[in-house]
Amino acid sequence: MEFFDKAGKIAIGSRLRMLTEKITEDAAHIYNLYEVDLQPKWFPVFYVLSLGEEKTITAIAKEIGHSHPSVSKIISEMSKKGLVTEKKDSSDGRRNMIKLSKKGNEIHEKIRHQYTDLESAIEQISEQTSHNLWKAIEEWEFILEQKSLLTRVKEHRKKRESGNVEIVDYKPEYQKAFRALNEEWISRYFKMEETDYKALDNPDGYILKKGGAILVALIDNEPIGVCALVKMDDPEYDFELAKMAVSPKAQGKNVGRLLALAIIQKAKTMGAAKIYLESNTLLKPAINLYHKLGFEKIAGRATPYERCNIQMELVIV
Repeated sequence: MEFFDKAGKIAIGSRLRMLTEKITEDAAHIYNLYEVDLQPKWFPVFYVLSLGEEKTITAIAKEIGHSHPSVSKIISEMSKKGLVTEKKDSSDGRRNMIKLSKKGNEIHEKIRHQYTDLESAIEQISEQTSHNLWKAIEEWEFILEQKSLLTRVKEHRKKRESGNVEIVDYKPEYQKAFRALNEEWISRYFKMEETDYKALDNPDGYILKKGGAILVALIDNEPIGVCALVKMDDPEYDFELAKMAVSPKAQGKNVGRLLALAIIQKAKTMGAAKIYLESNTLLKPAINLYHKLGFEKIAGRATPYERCNIQMELVIV
């Protein structure tokens, strides 16, 4: 098919849907061929009930991997055709037990030859192909169970967009962005405090001239993230990781992680053995990032910030 040759693997959903529609169309004709009054979409429910055990809708849904509403709708349609019966569970009146009716069991007996012929036909197709579709489907289902296609696309998007991020040293021209990016997130969750103004209004004097550093993340030369190392006058810690901020429009592009890795590397080159930081547990993505980078929770240090309710440290190896 020319379209799928052009589109390639990105059209997998469309191609599988087309194959499914083709098989489902044939399935309807096969039921007619054997004079079986079933719809293809009913088959999983019918087959489970044909094994003879009464089941609840919840149990059927779990067994065939369908949603409860989907199975409930199929049971309703099969009931109208007289293929199933429902009764209250003797041990729990809140549950309905479903089983095949007399008519449903008659179809079960009638359909056995169809199963035999259908299985032979599918075996014949398998023998004529180079790849085992059934095994391939099992493998795909298993792999997607571990990590969905959506998750994988998100990861590749993040990886691709991360390649567009450039981390550079601070210049005076970035002062406005340094303040704006930090003021945005602080004001969104908390309130600006005196120490914030000291650092953001005068980063050169408050951070850089005291032996600290500031890094800026750029996309197409636009500042979309910032992070600082504030030199600490403390025998235990060399620097505080502070003023980490990422533009809302750059969220999901891995900017925070890239900045954090770069600022940690900067601290290493500056001879740091330990880095300290303060944050708030309300900022869950940031806290999760710090944990992944190796920061561990500590407690008991004095802080100038009202919003601080968690303190962390990173021992640089």
